[in-house]
Amino acid sequence: MSHTVLPAINAATRLCAVFGSPIKHSASPAMHNAAFAALGLNWRYVACEVDPQNLRPAIAGAQAMGFAGLNLTVPHKRLALELVDVLDPSAKTWGAVNTIRFGPPGATGFNTDADAIITALREDLQLALPGARVLLLGAGGAGRTAALKLASERVAELFLVNRTQSKADALADEIRRQFPAVKVSTAYPPDDVDLLLNATSLGLQPGEASPLDATRFALRQARAVYDMIYRPAETPLLRAARAAGCRTANGLGMLLYQGAAAFEIWTGQAAPVDVMRRALTENIYGPAQ
Repeated sequence: MSHTVLPAINAATRLCAVFGSPIKHSASPAMHNAAFAALGLNWRYVACEVDPQNLRPAIAGAQAMGFAGLNLTVPHKRLALELVDVLDPSAKTWGAVNTIRFGPPGATGFNTDADAIITALREDLQLALPGARVLLLGAGGAGRTAALKLASERVAELFLVNRTQSKADALADEIRRQFPAVKVSTAYPPDDVDLLLNATSLGLQPGEASPLDATRFALRQARAVYDMIYRPAETPLLRAARAAGCRTANGLGMLLYQGAAAFEIWTGQAAPVDVMRRALTENIYGPAQ
């Protein structure tokens, strides 16, 4: 892969960052810095470990220091709803903030995840979502956004499974109010589904338990499995799903499309998506041989 050289950092360099905990796995800096270089922008993007209890001062500090914007990842997307000055309709609709833009009228929170997950599911798994039956693992920021967006795409049935039952119940109630045509339950499905979607962080760290209770649902009952985690490139869940004969994909596509939308929000320029995809692929899978 040929690399475009970024201009030297100087007093005019604009900064962006991603806040999360954990954050060392993030491929976002590789993607965004490649995009800045491709367009000749004197910008830089960094990853910062931010504990949830420090999220408010971290956002305020970035704003005070003149950052152009932020991305937020686990576990900050729901917390940030109360920490920005303005909520874009995307954040209001999907109930989570993964992108912040600084500038008049202040810190504005956006959600670029919802559209990204649908684009990734269609591209990577060739899924027709209307009428589909979906098992969704996780009801946190990413899971809630995915559930609401899938319901808006007219899936037939959603099975919501979450470690904290009350969160799954609250999300199910919200979907029933907003999308009454979608059948929702908070238990494992009794038979086959078109898609199993992991929106938890389980699988991000070595040795973590599977997000799926295999005693209650067998992977062979899922036609396709999508894991929002992209590093490792193949989580234990995806490895087991591939062995069970499922179509599989990791979260690279979702990361790409949410990042491209964030890039455009911050810079006002069209994102060089092909450049960003190549940078992500090399960062996650290694240089092409």
